[in-house]
Amino acid sequence: MARLLSVTVGLPRDVAWQGKTVHTAIWKTPVQGRRMVRRLNIDGDGQGDLAGHGGEHRAVFVYQIDSYHYWQSQLGRSDFTYGQFGENFTVEGLSDDEVCIGDRYRIGGAVFEVTQPRVTCYRVGIRTNEPQMAALLVAHGRPGFYFRVLEEGEVEAGDEIVQIAGGGGGWAAPRSMRCFTCPVTRRANWRRRCASRP
Repeated sequence: MARLLSVTVGLPRDVAWQGKTVHTAIWKTPVQGRRMVRRLNIDGDGQGDLAGHGGEHRAVFVYQIDSYHYWQSQLGRSDFTYGQFGENFTVEGLSDDEVCIGDRYRIGGAVFEVTQPRVTCYRVGIRTNEPQMAALLVAHGRPGFYFRVLEEGEVEAGDEIVQIAGGGGGWAAPRSMRCFTCPVTRRANWRRRCASRP
């Protein structure tokens, strides 16, 4: 059974990095109790770079506890805490290989739809203190994914995650990520999509 393990939020702040100042909200902190999820955000959450993060189709970022365990093993780390990868929901289940674009889930009083894999940026490397982390997430097929909010409502750590509809297209997050990051794959997939249109 899939379950919501943690709800994490954070507001933008300036962080010193490599002699520069980076405006980011990748530092997320777990919250206690129920928290309202709205069309564009979770109450108390924000994004520092609205060109690359947030918006209706990237309202909630989801990352899996299995990926936490994977990275702890790969990197020899034991210091990761919920929100370390900038996610809003840390979940048990919903692996990147199984979740497909268009899948719909009820969590607590809200309904969500999977929209896309996370397109990683360098800020996750700042947060994890692993400069190559953004590239590693892609290379290892563990990007996480975004939800859009179909029905606003309250959620809380411990809520069961119930799938209520399938996307039907079979586009799991790693396959979708290849469309975003590989020019050859991206062109081929767009040609197929255009050719299939009436």
